[in-house]
Amino acid sequence: MSEPKSLAGEAEQLDAADGLAAVRERFVLDDVTYLDGNSLGALPVHVPARVEDVVRRQWGELRIRSWEESGWWTAPERIGDRIAPLVGAAAGQVVVGDSTSVNVFKALVAAVRMAQEDRPGRDEILVDATTFPTDGYIAESAARMTGCALRPVAPAEVPSALGDRTAAVLLNHVDYRTGRLHDLPALTAAVHAAGAYAVWDLCHSAGALPVGLDEHGVDLAVGCTYKYLNGGPGSPAYLYVRRDLQPRFDSPLPGWNSHAEPFGMRSGYAPASGAVRGRVGTPDILSLLALEAALDVWDEDGVSVAAVRAKSLALTDFFLRCVGAYVPDGRVESVTPAAHAERGSQVALRCDDAGEVMKRLIERGVVGDYRAPDVLRFGFTPLYVGFADVERAARVLARTLAG
Repeated sequence: MSEPKSLAGEAEQLDAADGLAAVRERFVLDDVTYLDGNSLGALPVHVPARVEDVVRRQWGELRIRSWEESGWWTAPERIGDRIAPLVGAAAGQVVVGDSTSVNVFKALVAAVRMAQEDRPGRDEILVDATTFPTDGYIAESAARMTGCALRPVAPAEVPSALGDRTAAVLLNHVDYRTGRLHDLPALTAAVHAAGAYAVWDLCHSAGALPVGLDEHGVDLAVGCTYKYLNGGPGSPAYLYVRRDLQPRFDSPLPGWNSHAEPFGMRSGYAPASGAVRGRVGTPDILSLLALEAALDVWDEDGVSVAAVRAKSLALTDFFLRCVGAYVPDGRVESVTPAAHAERGSQVALRCDDAGEVMKRLIERGVVGDYRAPDVLRFGFTPLYVGFADVERAARVLARTLAG
């Protein structure tokens, strides 16, 4: 068992050599060890001033003129183009707005409609059996709406479950509970080989690891922006529609914002071209522009997704080492894969009294979260989490488990 001083000294050396260490200063942090960025990212320092400008000047002084003069009208596509490189997409394929749930619905129904247009008779949707509950609820509703049967399948079993009836498959890139990273390239290829469409939920991967939407030919993808992208509580989600599919994207929520002539006020709907088809109603400007400001962190510091991924793996490796050194054998069990190719940017530890343990951890200044029935979940945001944070979290966890 390693001595605390040894691991603490190693953490200090790792922090000194960390190429992303300076980015930490761009966030509002305190003495709390914050390992819950996979639920809500920390606040970038410059965002409050930017939001104040939106409220006081753009809304307060320019008022309605800001739709044009401040660029409010084009914000969903403009901000989408800023998210695009973080998920491996070229410009013109991502639009920001609505919630993840709404975007999942749009993407899944559109995927089924395209599949049924390709080949009538496709009447089955496969959904990740381990998915976040909302995705399952949305998938069930989309299945009813499109006359499909819904079949929950573990991601690893998707290739063998695909068939001539499969229209669309809804999968999570990273499992929200365990942190398992699923094989997006291989699973997407299997879906395509079956003639179906792949819809990916990127909530726990965007901003933490490479995704490669264009490279791997993903059809449709959705994700939130309040986790690793630090957009703020309830910040709007995004929708990716691969460029060649955009003319066929048939949204089940055709709103005036996605109309070819939004101010024509025509009674008949005619969809706009491009990713704009993913818009629905009037965008939430305050949240959108707070998100846009938060994304400056990536541009101003020249942060690359590759560097973030490298640090993420180093942080999670070090945390698992510290837990192994400090926590008594048998007290916790990692349910996050050890292999880098199968690990997102979090570590989930199974613990019999996880809910109470997390409550005590938070009281002692280590903030993670708890997932029923027995999982302690720790998220590692490389932009502001350091190795000293990791060592302290493991040390406090061990002390907490000891009573």
